[in-house]
Amino acid sequence: MSVLLLDQQQASVLRAAPLSFTPLSESGGAAFSEYHHLNQSLTLARRDFDGAARDLFEWQVHSRAGLQVKASDIPLTKGTVVLMRWGLGLLSVKIPCRVVDVVDEKRRRGFTYGTLPGHPEAGEEQFLLEQFDDGRIVFTITAYSRPASTLAKLGGPVSRAAQRFMTQRYLHALDRS
Repeated sequence: MSVLLLDQQQASVLRAAPLSFTPLSESGGAAFSEYHHLNQSLTLARRDFDGAARDLFEWQVHSRAGLQVKASDIPLTKGTVVLMRWGLGLLSVKIPCRVVDVVDEKRRRGFTYGTLPGHPEAGEEQFLLEQFDDGRIVFTITAYSRPASTLAKLGGPVSRAAQRFMTQRYLHALDRS
């Protein structure tokens, strides 16, 4: 699937929206136990770190994982808003997010986005690439979230299974073209 630019009106609405959760850094960690935590890594088969980072910053991880992606900026920057969809037509699930942090170091690149109102979950997810001295590239996804929509709350274990499924698709997306 191709990644498309959001139209200006949609981008403005998403930029004006507050995050749908209080970042843990602002809560003093008080709400930490309310969230489901996820941390998974994969050593990529590919060895072109700059190419992998470019794909990550151009939303290819999400697109290759099967999401429809419309972003305000390609490549992403801090403050970029994105509206992703999972599924088809009227049955698709909206997944609005805002990039809240970008890591752009020589051997570490990635970003973190936070959920916006309308996302089925509330929380943050980080996508981080690290290149080691031997050339290995490790892709790590770290997230904390809790159900935000009625569907996610009712889904319970099914919602968690869907998150694990998408995390695996994200992890393997950088080795696909």
